[in-house]
Amino acid sequence: MGTTSKNFKIKNKDVRTQINLKHKKEKSKLKREERKERREKGLPKQVPDTIDGKREYDETIKNPEDSDSSVDNSDSEDEKENEKQDDDDQQGDFSSYFKDGKDPKILITTSANCTRHAYNFVDCFGELFEDIKFIKRKRNYSMNDMARLSSNRGYTHLVVVNEDKKTINGITFIALPEGPTYYFSVSSYIEGKKIPGHGKATSHIPELVLNNFKTSLGASVGNLFKSLFPHKPDIEGRQVITIHNQRDFMFFRRHRYVFRNEEKVGLQELGPQFTLRLRRVQRGVKGETEWEHKPSMDKQKKKFYL
Repeated sequence: MGTTSKNFKIKNKDVRTQINLKHKKEKSKLKREERKERREKGLPKQVPDTIDGKREYDETIKNPEDSDSSVDNSDSEDEKENEKQDDDDQQGDFSSYFKDGKDPKILITTSANCTRHAYNFVDCFGELFEDIKFIKRKRNYSMNDMARLSSNRGYTHLVVVNEDKKTINGITFIALPEGPTYYFSVSSYIEGKKIPGHGKATSHIPELVLNNFKTSLGASVGNLFKSLFPHKPDIEGRQVITIHNQRDFMFFRRHRYVFRNEEKVGLQELGPQFTLRLRRVQRGVKGETEWEHKPSMDKQKKKFYL
């Protein structure tokens, strides 16, 4: 405190800045030495106290300790059957995709009377997938009509991009032919060419990385994203799509990676980038609502649903 008060008495701004930087470096050096001493003594790593760490218990979260290797061999086969049943339950409406090995075929469209902003988003979004086709939306076709026509033509997914006041604000995914329907809000959209230092994507099928989808609802959303991509990515393309869930906000990023050496990996962002938030899950094609986000849920700061 005394040193800080003395710095304020120094009239020369450059001198004050240098003194403050010197104190910051000394403080950082002291913290590094303390961390080094903790490692040498074998003390546990200090974990910062965050909202994620205070998350309220959810009975649908799968506990990794449930599959303990110390279980008796007599129960191992029963546990395997139970785990297999749990996996089938989590796959739910996408079990046929995972079992049959059929690659996705996607039809994408927009809301009626949209502007070029929606079409630009569709162009960027369509580059992410292998087998995708765009059809311009007509006002006289409802979403149920489009889902039925798409299913008859062999499509596995219907994607509808929603625009309001020249802003992309939502996207709907429908698993064909019988649903379910997922509606996400979209925010913070930045197309690839506006990202500083961006790279140019190739036509290789990307790898998919899903982070932090823990609950049964989160597993269902994760299975939706998995079902949008072919089973076998093109590893030689070195492209990866990451969907990271944190506090029920899903951050979408696409990168190209390169191995610098045996320990270091370099990343170049390709874009686009945007943020999704699950708003509603419905049975079938726009049928009964299974789950819906409500404004009152935002008051519970430590309750997460994915």
